[in-house]
Amino acid sequence: MNGFNGVRRSAAARGSDRVAATRKGVLRTPSSHLSPLLEGRDCPEKGGKGVFARQSVPAGTVLVIWGGRVLTCAELLARPLSERRLTIQVDEDAYLVSEVEGPADWVNHCCEPNAGMRGQITLVALRDIEQGEEICFDYAMSDASDYDEFDCACATPSCRGRMSGSDWSRKDVARRYAGFFSPYIARRILAAEAPSGQPISGSSNAAARRRSHRRNHRERRDRPLL
Repeated sequence: MNGFNGVRRSAAARGSDRVAATRKGVLRTPSSHLSPLLEGRDCPEKGGKGVFARQSVPAGTVLVIWGGRVLTCAELLARPLSERRLTIQVDEDAYLVSEVEGPADWVNHCCEPNAGMRGQITLVALRDIEQGEEICFDYAMSDASDYDEFDCACATPSCRGRMSGSDWSRKDVARRYAGFFSPYIARRILAAEAPSGQPISGSSNAAARRRSHRRNHRERRDRPLL
């Protein structure tokens, strides 16, 4: 994640508006996919770039699918800032770094977002989005470590003032984004909510179903033939 005034994945980006980066004059395909319903634009008030709706976008629409190379935290921090500014955490000690920058890397943070996570690398619309709206998501949905913390400048009524790696653990945040966290954070939340020494929600139900299945199987097997 990028800590430039709450701007993720290159809002403080350098360079031109080209969709793909070049190396030795050869056009390269961006690492990440951006929906054709969206476009990247200059966004000086947020440090550089942003992603906006070209037309109305229905709730549930896939907006972005991020790609790149997965690094551990140690590997990430060993790289220069210019290489690690396009990063999203995808699991415990696993960080996805975009290798070829494109508009999908310019999605900014907001404490009142219109987009949320579906799985580890996909961003979807939380609600219907109007033409011209900026696409934003709360980085607490994906990031749960302190590798990139920053003061938030989204200025919404719900603004937390600072984006930190522990925001996912706040009860209001966990409740607001239930169903739209990266899977590893969802597991953390379930574990935190489970009574001490008890299996987390879902695993206990699965175990009960397995026990019921075995019991029913034995009852059928032991039933006398008529």
